Amino acid sequence: MLLVMIILPLAFGLALLVPVPAFNKKRNVHLVALLGTLGALAVSLGVAWQFDWSQPAHMALSGSVRWIDGFGLSFSYGIDSISLWLVLLTTCLMPLVVIGSYNSLSEEVGPRRREFYFWMLLLETAMLGTFVATDIIFFYICFEFTLVPLYFLIGIFGSDDRLKAAQVFFFYTFTGSMLVFAGVLYVAWVAASADGIWTFQITELTRAAQGMSVTEQGWVLASLLAGFAVKVPLFPFHTWLPLAHTEAPTSGSVILAGVLLKLGTYGLLRLAIPMCPTAVVAFAPTIGVLAVVGILYTALICWVQTDIKRLIAYSSVSHLGFCVLGMFALTTEGMSGSVMYMINHGISTGALFLCVGMIYERFHTRRMNQLGGLAKVLPVWSFFMVFFCLASVGVPTLNGFVGEFLTLIGTFSSKIYGPSYAVAAGFGMIVAAIYILYMVGRTIFGPLKLPDSHGVEDGHEPADLNLREIVTLTPLAVACLVLGLWPTPMLRSIDPPVNMLKAPALGVLEHLTPDDRLVVDQRQVEGLRIEDRYGLQENEK
Repeated sequence: MLLVMIILPLAFGLALLVPVPAFNKKRNVHLVALLGTLGALAVSLGVAWQFDWSQPAHMALSGSVRWIDGFGLSFSYGIDSISLWLVLLTTCLMPLVVIGSYNSLSEEVGPRRREFYFWMLLLETAMLGTFVATDIIFFYICFEFTLVPLYFLIGIFGSDDRLKAAQVFFFYTFTGSMLVFAGVLYVAWVAASADGIWTFQITELTRAAQGMSVTEQGWVLASLLAGFAVKVPLFPFHTWLPLAHTEAPTSGSVILAGVLLKLGTYGLLRLAIPMCPTAVVAFAPTIGVLAVVGILYTALICWVQTDIKRLIAYSSVSHLGFCVLGMFALTTEGMSGSVMYMINHGISTGALFLCVGMIYERFHTRRMNQLGGLAKVLPVWSFFMVFFCLASVGVPTLNGFVGEFLTLIGTFSSKIYGPSYAVAAGFGMIVAAIYILYMVGRTIFGPLKLPDSHGVEDGHEPADLNLREIVTLTPLAVACLVLGLWPTPMLRSIDPPVNMLKAPALGVLEHLTPDDRLVVDQRQVEGLRIEDRYGLQENEK
């Protein structure tokens, strides 16, 4: 079922390239793309139905397709609860993106509609492959291949400065990904040197990496951070994101914010933390400082933005800083809240980009100084916009509150971070509420203000959301409300795999005295194995 789920979007995307006259019609192209995404959604729901929720940490529905036996290369796949929730996020967002993009292409690129949806479906295949991969080569191929479709989506179908945005996005993320590949190859070489057999299974490489020295783990962690921190993006590697978001088409921005950024946090959680536990404990304070600085710095940048889409793009950097902070707190609350933050951010921020895209289709501007009082002429759109803004700032009863609350609680109680980190991050929440609510007050409430070519007095009163647009936004609003009121099932399924992933780093942390922790923080234990330094018994190693 996992293979079928991955291949379905690819098959429908390739079908769009067949030169048949029927695909010259906009409606037919749109229908094929929608069927491809709905097919993947249907199979993912079947996967969720067959998944053993009583054992959420167990890799279910696993399998393998042999590739090169001599080097242990295969396409292995499986799914635990963390992977499953991210898969469901992807397969649920994609049909909504296709529905919402029906009128989003300009007349200039409209004839290339088939190509547009081909890249969209190809991107879905790559994202799903990343989340279900249990082999590091399969993971890396899918992780890296996401660059290609998004590069063309931005470069061909984006705004005026689309080529620069596509190039900056590609070179930033490609360079980081190459360093990730170097790190995992080193771990594979270490494993092969010990056992004499090449393997690229993530579980086997994790065991091998945990036996490396602190220095080796530090270099491997640095290589993984180089790729995943750019993808998140973590401050100060975030500068490509606002440009890419601003120039990307609406559907590209929704996928980028909703799913693609989660590939970075997923890589940190799945690979970096379990593979390099000693280095994670040593460098977690530094990573936490970067996360907090990113939360505050980009929140202040959001405060002075005049472009709504650019404001939401910078807010993603601030929000994902919470995600990284909770993840490296190494507490169950922090890490579970981090995973839930991934899901919640994908829903609410993806919905915000859809709302902004709908406004851009009507007015061809996103400038706050050209828009105001939209609730008077667009009451339905204004309702959804306010709703998703409240979810984004973490209002209780909506989904954003649960993830933020848990990450802050986990940070506050962490042996690595403590109250100072939590208070600083909490201040970022206050600034986030200020700039989001300022944007809402400026554009939705107050005196009516429209661009000159859309003045109500000239008989050009804009139309409110149509049925297609309401159908696009309603499922996302329902998801925000359900996850805000009833988060227990998701959290109950996330806790076991999170506890398993953090166990090695937690074991290192629990054996440190306060003086030892100071030494680790100062990174003066390089070159020593953790079991040698702390005299662990064989059964504790």
